[in-house]
Amino acid sequence: MKLPLYLLVLWLLCGSVSMAQAASQQSTDSLAALKRQALKVYLDCRRCDQDYFRTEIPFVNYVIDRKDAQVHILVTSQRTAGEGRKYSFDFIGQHDFTGRNDTLEYIAIEQDTDDITRAGLVQLTTVGLVGYVARTPLADQLDISFKQKIAADVVESKWNHWVFSLEAGGFFNGEQTSNQSEFDGSVSANRITDDWKLRTRYRQNYEEENFFLDDTTESVIRENWNLHGLLVKSMGRHFSAGVSAEAQSSTFRNIARSINFSPAVEYNLFPYSESTRRELRVLYRLGVEDVRYAEITLYDQTAETLFRQSLSLEMEQTQTWGSVDLSLTASNYLHDSQFYRLVLRGFVDVRLFKGLSVRLRGSIERIHDQLSLPAGEGTEEDILLERTLQATDFSYWGNLSLSYTFGSIYDNVVNPRFGF
Repeated sequence: MKLPLYLLVLWLLCGSVSMAQAASQQSTDSLAALKRQALKVYLDCRRCDQDYFRTEIPFVNYVIDRKDAQVHILVTSQRTAGEGRKYSFDFIGQHDFTGRNDTLEYIAIEQDTDDITRAGLVQLTTVGLVGYVARTPLADQLDISFKQKIAADVVESKWNHWVFSLEAGGFFNGEQTSNQSEFDGSVSANRITDDWKLRTRYRQNYEEENFFLDDTTESVIRENWNLHGLLVKSMGRHFSAGVSAEAQSSTFRNIARSINFSPAVEYNLFPYSESTRRELRVLYRLGVEDVRYAEITLYDQTAETLFRQSLSLEMEQTQTWGSVDLSLTASNYLHDSQFYRLVLRGFVDVRLFKGLSVRLRGSIERIHDQLSLPAGEGTEEDILLERTLQATDFSYWGNLSLSYTFGSIYDNVVNPRFGF
């Protein structure tokens, strides 16, 4: 019995589809089995576009806990002389890759867009992972090519390392009973080399708030400007010396004009070359300040010359277990030791154990140096509207957060729908 031609064609078509589906399923199963053997990576980078990394580097398995990873990629960064950012990628081998470590660096210039920067970081990460992937079952899937570029010769710019920046902006909002506006601008000129650091910056700010109460209007106006300069000379791997100068005016702080000049020395227990991973710095300043007050102060002064010293201790650590940034600063005026200030600031981010992290940040200040306080008691309106600085013995703020993550160790999927 002969089958009609259309049934024969349909039968052949169905058979072809079934075979294609079987082949596709087999290929999918094979790929899934291969992916299960892919390198486990923990990307420890707060400034990275994590989704972009997952889509551009799909040949590894991203895990949500560093202890599950075969390679922990710890990324730190610092600002460069040209207002860009230098990224350090530490590839830290774990488990069967223990002891196999590497460090690569990438410099993003200030003019680079976010897309250029993230593409460069992905390229760097891909290069760093090749040596690890080559020792996994996915090694035969690697295809390495070389893209020729012009040699990176040392070129002296016509600007001789100078970098300039201009910025201006404004903000405003309002409603029926109030409005607010703010305008600020700044200009900076910096020159940074291995031996010298020179930074200068001028900033001016104007704020105005208006409150419409019945038939009256209460206004709050704050104006301030600040000119700051810093010159530092490198004195070796651990030591540096410099001087800072500052001129400023602030209606909020009752300062009509102030000029400060402060030589300083600094010692870093660790070499400065390790600053992206760890620092323990001691900084001492001794300065002189000539100040003119807008109104007579609480201590019956309209102008005075003051000598002030400060000692700071700052520790920074960025390790696989988390990061710590702590600083303690003590300062006082030399003419009377009762005028002093103690400032403790800190940031701690620690991964306690698998899936659990704790983050703590804050500051505490002991304040006994408010020499610019205006005489007399502030009105209730001055206090509520924050027209001027108020007397206080202390200030503090803090934030504590805990996070716990559990479930699948893998974090490969990217799904941007609805923006979450």
